Amino acid sequence: MRQDERVTPLELFFDLVFVLALTQCTTLMARDPTWVGLLKGMLVLGMLWWAWVGYAWLTSVVNPEEGTVRLVIFAAMAAMLVTALCVPGAFGSEALLFACAYAVVRTAHIALFTISSRDDPALRHSVAGLAYSTAIGAGLLFVAAFTGGALQLCIWGLAMVLDMSGPFLFGADGWKLVPGHFAERHGLIVLIALGESIVALGVGARATIDAGAVVAALLGVVVAVTLWWTYFDVTAIVAQRRLSSAAEGRARNEMARDSYSYLHFPMVAGIALLAVGLKITLAHVGDPLKLVPTAALLGGTAVYMLAHVAFRLRNVQSLSPRRLVCSLALLALVPVTLALGISSLATLAILTTVLSLLILYEVTRFADVRDRVRHYGSPGISPPR
Repeated sequence: MRQDERVTPLELFFDLVFVLALTQCTTLMARDPTWVGLLKGMLVLGMLWWAWVGYAWLTSVVNPEEGTVRLVIFAAMAAMLVTALCVPGAFGSEALLFACAYAVVRTAHIALFTISSRDDPALRHSVAGLAYSTAIGAGLLFVAAFTGGALQLCIWGLAMVLDMSGPFLFGADGWKLVPGHFAERHGLIVLIALGESIVALGVGARATIDAGAVVAALLGVVVAVTLWWTYFDVTAIVAQRRLSSAAEGRARNEMARDSYSYLHFPMVAGIALLAVGLKITLAHVGDPLKLVPTAALLGGTAVYMLAHVAFRLRNVQSLSPRRLVCSLALLALVPVTLALGISSLATLAILTTVLSLLILYEVTRFADVRDRVRHYGSPGISPPR
């Protein structure tokens, strides 16, 4: 197992392909802003997320920069690129090609894991269980490629659930991970998702940039900043320390699985939904948003915040009432903004205000705790309680 906690340049290079995949998912949802469109986007994102998660675990066991591993990672990148290109047609003309490329990505992952587990019976047993769930998930995508409509969506949903359930059903005893590397890798993917929300502002902007578009873009940046703050200011630091201090073996593996592999998905999904809302807002600044874009803008942010509540509950065994209230308030605002018929710009302004007030409250109310967490290890700073 690798000991270096540094994320390598090749891992960052691999993650750049995921940027395109995420962009394609938001584009898919923005082009079809209906409940079915959002469902399709989330299903594709879920499958791609789980493929990425597999490589995050893999690179805690093997060094991606060494020998033939590097070449296999390059091949997986190429297959992931093809998969991303197929996202717009994943439920139509490119369904079979998507399934083929996705299967290559997952097969390369399992092959590398199998080779690296030759001298570790516990890891080999876990990899075998993962191979079963991976084969079922990828196989169902091939079945879905020859169907359509509601049946196709159901098969996709079943594929995602069964694939993601593998590590939960087959146990977490045999896996290996480097805590600092693992936490940083997931933090970087959150950063990539936030970058997609910034990209959405540019893509959604009209050819003529007027005052409304400028204000909407600035508000969108503030929203992205607040989401960055909620994760990286304190949460990511505490979570990494909790993972590092957890007992090596099953306890640490289950914490990594639940906190990062599972709970980071709603974070990324929430940001993707927000990006859809931002893109539509920039395109129609003065018009009221319809139900689905409003749900994506406000509800997506609420999903992100609820994931943070669950993240803290899993790691620290305590609830964050302020973030829970913020999430519920954003969900409640969906019908309110629709009933009042306010403009998309005003809706975005309300979202910005709610998130900014949350950050302001946390920074002032928990200033001492925040300082201890962020500067723990500096002279004169006591450890956080």
